[in-house]
Parts: sequence; C-alpha cells; structure tokens
Amino acid sequence: MANQMRTRLTGVAALVAAVVLWSSFALTVRGIGSSSLTSIDVAFLRFATPVVILAPWLPRTFRALRGERIGVLLMLGIGGLPHFLLSALGGRLASAALIGLLIPGTVPLFVAAILYLRWRERISPRGLIALAAITAGIAATAMQTTSTATTAGIGVLLTAGCAWAVYTIGLRQTKLGLTGVVLAVCSPAAITAALLAAFAAMPSHLRNGTAGISDVLLFTGLQGIGTGLLSTLCYAYAVRALGSNLAATAGATSPVLTALLAIPLFGEPITPGVSAALALIVTGVTVFNIAPCHRENGPTHPLLAGRSLDRTRSMTNGTPPTSAASTSEVT
Repeated sequence: MANQMRTRLTGVAALVAAVVLWSSFALTVRGIGSSSLTSIDVAFLRFATPVVILAPWLPRTFRALRGERIGVLLMLGIGGLPHFLLSALGGRLASAALIGLLIPGTVPLFVAAILYLRWRERISPRGLIALAAITAGIAATAMQTTSTATTAGIGVLLTAGCAWAVYTIGLRQTKLGLTGVVLAVCSPAAITAALLAAFAAMPSHLRNGTAGISDVLLFTGLQGIGTGLLSTLCYAYAVRALGSNLAATAGATSPVLTALLAIPLFGEPITPGVSAALALIVTGVTVFNIAPCHRENGPTHPLLAGRSLDRTRSMTNGTPPTSAASTSEVT
C-alpha cells in the first residue's frame, strides 16, 4: 500500500512537471521577440539539443528509417521545423494565452477532420459535442480580437495546430519507437535550421555572434531539454502511474496555466474573450480525452487501428496530448 501511494504521488509530481513544461513551450515561444535570439536560433537550439543528447541512438534510428514509409516521415517532419516556425510567427502576433490555447486545443478538431476526410473515420455524438465546444472556443477568440496583427496571429496558430495534427496522425502510423521518432524529427529540423542560419536565409544572432549566452542557456534548457525530453519522460511516467485518462485530461489544464503565467511574465491580462475561449476549448479537450470519441463500428483505416494518438505526443513540442488513448507504447 505504501509503495502504491508513493508511486501515485510520484506520478502526480511527474504530471505537474509535464504540464509546467508544456506551458513553458508557449511562454518561451512568446518570449523570443524580447530575447537576443531569433526564431531560427531558438529552432536550432530546440532540435539540436535532443540530437546531441540522444546521439548514441542515431545509428539504430538510421537503420530503422529504412523500413519506414516516406509519407509517414513527411508527416512526422511537419511536426518539426515547420510547426515550430509557425508557432514562433504566431508568438510574435498573438498573446501567450492564445499560443498555449489554440495550438494544443485545436489539434483534436483537425485530427478528427483529417481522419474523416481521408479515411471516413466517424466520430461519436459525445466526440462531436466536444469538437463543437472547441470550435466555439476558436470563434470566441476571433470575436475578441481588436487588431489585424492578432487576427493574423490566430490564423497562423490555427495553421500550427493543423501541422501538429498531421504530425499526430503520423505518430499513429509510424513503426518507430520513442527515441526513433525524436531523432527522426529533430535531426533534419536541426540541420535545416543550421543551413537557413548559415546561408542567411533567415536572420540569426547566433551566426553573427550577438546572441546573449544567458538566452542561449535559457532556451536550450527550456526548449531543448525541458519540452523536448523531460516533458516526454514525465508524461510517460505519469501515464504509467496514474493511467492515460487521468494524465491526458489533466494535460488539458496547460492552457490555463499558460494564461495565468503570462500575466506576470508579459503583462497580458486574461480578457473576457480569452476566458470564454479557455472555458470552451479546455472543456472540449477534456470531454474529448475522457474516453475514445470515435465510433467503434465506424470505418477505420487499418494503419490507424489500435494506434495511440499520444504515444509520443510531447516529444518534439511539449504540447499536451489530445487523446486519452493508451500510451503503453511510450514506456
């Protein structure tokens, strides 16, 4: 009994750490503009750090990639540098609360839409209600915007959410393990970011030597190590100790934490519109996570049957899972 209680308490601590790390992704993306780094600098640090740490597993990953389909690798790749740069652009145009809310909050909607349009995978009535709440939350964010820049930022963040949905579906189809997915996503992203910076295709303060060492250390720790690796390990342990339903549902609180932390960090108040959007989207994601939302008798693509939406959900971004499907393959 004592061991069981200790395991649950440790699981709760791991889940809290994962939620904090997921929030740190949105907050650090929002903070790029006030740092001495550019978006491509942070992207390089974000993706190069896991590659360096997991370098001993590179040979095995390269061998495994020979058995993976090109289409699946492309879907996984969209969750790397393209998703990060979209998030960074949205971070310059919108508030931290919207970053933390719209990217993870809209993924279930985009996943459901893609699965239906591509494979006619139907959604249960409860799942449709959850997705309707998410859609209403998106509408609430659009209605409360007062500037063209924020409106554009919402559009960019929705595109980032769609990119992450494509990546999520790629996770359901890949045969790679946890380490393999991290390296398959981060390696090409790090190389591409380095090339874009080296050839001045995008501005880089690392390249011209004006980046502050404190910012380099901060973003390496929070983005590269924190959301890139530690959030994955913490969430996987929490799922093992607490169960996937509780862990995934608790993960829906990440946007709320992001909005609260943005008040002292960036002076961004929680407006009535943001409050309404938070309530709607968090409720929708929570309902979506409580139990599988797809009809059991609905047509399911054979590559997707039995796959988990969140088995490696947070390994390249730090955003919380969008499904309460089993994560036994993570551990």
